[in-house]
Amino acid sequence: MTEIVLMKMANILVPHDEAAADFIQKMKAGALMHADFKKVRNYQFHKKYFALVTFAFDQWEPRGGLTYQGQPVAKNKERFRKDIAILAGFFESTVNLKGEVRLEAKSISFSQMDEIEFEALYSTTIDVILSRILTKYTRQDLDNVINQLLAFT
Repeated sequence: MTEIVLMKMANILVPHDEAAADFIQKMKAGALMHADFKKVRNYQFHKKYFALVTFAFDQWEPRGGLTYQGQPVAKNKERFRKDIAILAGFFESTVNLKGEVRLEAKSISFSQMDEIEFEALYSTTIDVILSRILTKYTRQDLDNVINQLLAFT
């Protein structure tokens, strides 16, 4: 299954991004496709969330010298994003084969999280970042940095 984003222009749907354009370009003339249409969240707000998480990740330094089975452990942006979401309260509880409870971050895909829940995630993500990583920043400081970063994209 491929997920693409289309935008309505006049009375036609056009690809919103290069991935959607590539998908449509590869379709053979006369091919039939099934589509499940859903209104997409605000894409710019989605980009703002990732700018926030990326900035916080770049500023974060884990405790030095961490190793696992003699190998150094590197920080990972996707693990960081999921941990921030969990700390923000957006998780599901699961159990593994050992019977241990694990917290898994909720999916932030457009199809899994609506605009209202995503706005709540964004707001509480800021709270977590300010309390755990960027402790010398105010919310306004952080908003200014993120807006500056987005101005360059």
